[in-house]
Amino acid sequence: MARLLLVDDDGQAYLYWGNPRLAYVRLNSDMISYSGGINYVQLTAAGFGARSGSTGRPTLYEEGPWVYKRNGLYYNVFAAECCSEFIAYSTAPSATGPWTYRGTVMPRQGGSFTNHAGIIDYAGGSYFFYHNGALPGGGGYTRSVAVEKFAYSADGTIPTINMTTAGPPQVGTLDPFVRQEAETIAWSSGVETEASSEGGVNVGFIENGDHIKVKGVAFGSGATAFTARAASGTGGGRIELRLGSPTGTLVGTCTVNGTGGWQNWTTVTCPVSGATGTRDLYLRFTGGGGYLLNLDWWRFTGGGDPGPHRERHHEPSPAHPRADGRHRRLDPAHRHRDRLVDRDADQRLLLRRDDRGHRRLYVDDASFR
Repeated sequence: MARLLLVDDDGQAYLYWGNPRLAYVRLNSDMISYSGGINYVQLTAAGFGARSGSTGRPTLYEEGPWVYKRNGLYYNVFAAECCSEFIAYSTAPSATGPWTYRGTVMPRQGGSFTNHAGIIDYAGGSYFFYHNGALPGGGGYTRSVAVEKFAYSADGTIPTINMTTAGPPQVGTLDPFVRQEAETIAWSSGVETEASSEGGVNVGFIENGDHIKVKGVAFGSGATAFTARAASGTGGGRIELRLGSPTGTLVGTCTVNGTGGWQNWTTVTCPVSGATGTRDLYLRFTGGGGYLLNLDWWRFTGGGDPGPHRERHHEPSPAHPRADGRHRRLDPAHRHRDRLVDRDADQRLLLRRDDRGHRRLYVDDASFR
């Protein structure tokens, strides 16, 4: 159903939603109540494009409205004509219309039958977020979020945007000489995140050969050491520091021994040599069978490091406790790829089992009307 909140320049907040109808309310200042009743937008071909072959749904509007204002013009970017969906948009002189259909933003592409979008401006660029099913095991019920950079035309129209595997260029470099959370990830293989007893989340469920990619790391004149906050409920493992790829140049290896629990944290440090310039960093995890270690944060020293005063301080958060036992884990030999386990009587809610054996509840967007 995909709700969207817009706060206009005058401070009035609007909440949009709907499938098959597009609705909105004017929120009160408390942001949880509304006044004036529910308003339904008149869906016309002129406003939202014409759909052929469906008398019950004469326009392209499906669901997932993303409404925003740019340069005095209001945009409504929406999922169009399921299934599979493409992304279209309309514009209006006000937050409530009247809307004029402007065309396709993203054609039907990717491995997911449904696609919802969002658009933001950041650091001088415009970015289009969308869904696909590109990751292993991906599909309509296991979607991934992707992003592309684009530029508006001079008249404010949005160009046609296609899915890519490269994504947008990096906005800036990453500073390795301040504490970086382990979940700072451009790409990963095999790992998951979970609540940490020291606050926030940590990376866990790490097995031999898993890796994390951190893009555009600015080592400057060079790093001399690597420090990590880690834990292990087994015998531990190793963190290989590689440049360029998971099998690229090895610049350091940190050994993490068993700590007696998955939330019994220790700090480990190892020497580093050869990490200079701006490179893509890969943390590659190696060891024996089963799960190896958890990783909470990491930091390099040396080179351009100005000293410990740049360290970020994170207080433990009692809101995220977790037992030391690994009751969520299954033996890797018994893991399953994501598969359907059960579906409710209305065919809307699906209980699926992911590749680590966890049971997860999904909404079937195609039938949730």
